[in-house]
Amino acid sequence: MREAAGVELAPLTTMHVGGPAARLVVAETTDEIVDIVREVDDADEPLLVLSGGSNLVIADDGFPGTVLRIANSGIEVESDDACGGVHVRVAAGEEWDDFVARCCDEGWSGVEALSGIPGLAGATPVQNVGAYGQEVAQTIASVRTWDRQEQRVRTFANADCEFAYRHSLFKGSSYRGGGRYVVLDVLFALRPTELSQPVAYAALAQGLGVEIGERVPLGDARDAVLQQRRKRGMVLAPEDHDTWSCGSFFTNPIISAGAYDDLAAAAAERFGADAPAPPQWPTDGTGVKTSAAWLIQHAGFDKGYAMPGPAALSTKHPLAITNRGDATAADVAELAREVRDGVRDAFGVTLVNEPIFVGHEL
Repeated sequence: MREAAGVELAPLTTMHVGGPAARLVVAETTDEIVDIVREVDDADEPLLVLSGGSNLVIADDGFPGTVLRIANSGIEVESDDACGGVHVRVAAGEEWDDFVARCCDEGWSGVEALSGIPGLAGATPVQNVGAYGQEVAQTIASVRTWDRQEQRVRTFANADCEFAYRHSLFKGSSYRGGGRYVVLDVLFALRPTELSQPVAYAALAQGLGVEIGERVPLGDARDAVLQQRRKRGMVLAPEDHDTWSCGSFFTNPIISAGAYDDLAAAAAERFGADAPAPPQWPTDGTGVKTSAAWLIQHAGFDKGYAMPGPAALSTKHPLAITNRGDATAADVAELAREVRDGVRDAFGVTLVNEPIFVGHEL
């Protein structure tokens, strides 16, 4: 365990914004994670759990309490057979993409479309991370956590995690201003096969030269996903400021069928009746999912759009807000508000931010 005071948090996030922590503790074992959380809660002090920093916009004033950086490690194969599949327990502090790469090398299918996503394994169930037709909810068997309220270890089976689009029980619960549950490790249930799960994303299928629904070698699927993500500035590269971001800043809106009709009517009035309608996809419920990127671009915010200052939309993808070098958290928030409010004024749809704001609000 390592501890320091006044550490700047910006370098620990992919957006590269945020002031100092009053105290930063790096916990390298599961026991250390639990001990620090209990210590802070017993003292009734503020706690921020920091994983890979890829989904946080921390205020310029920093954080006035303890920032706990998760750094436990370990990948353990608990079972591996053709009938029951492969069950792998992954410590919360393991790098997510390193785990995905190992899955592809080992012939463990189920997370290959999630290649290139930054952050740590323990954060993936919180957000129900997803991309290119896969979500971690499809492969998570259980999540082991520390319950801050009940002061005990609790394990949640998949059915109890309340997984939904970019949401889970762990994201929705709060305790003393933070999350109630601190993820310790995640048990994944994967399929022992050298082939990917059916390709479910049109651009990915096109890049692979296959039809949607076909399966390809795991390595080919991973390479194709990484290629798609790099085209959109979604694979971290220190020299590329398009990757100084939280990835997709807004979730794709899920709206009622009536609200979609209103959106389509607003688009027809704005662009003409012969213009293509806004994208729509069915959901598991009664709603309709539409494209946040389409809404942003068609509201007048194209790739690279910027207000005066060093925060701007990515030059590769309008859904990412980026730091062009020395942006502050206030700069990021100001641009996000302009985009959100501009989309609402143009189409009557209010976008919801995907990253978590710490110490300030959107």
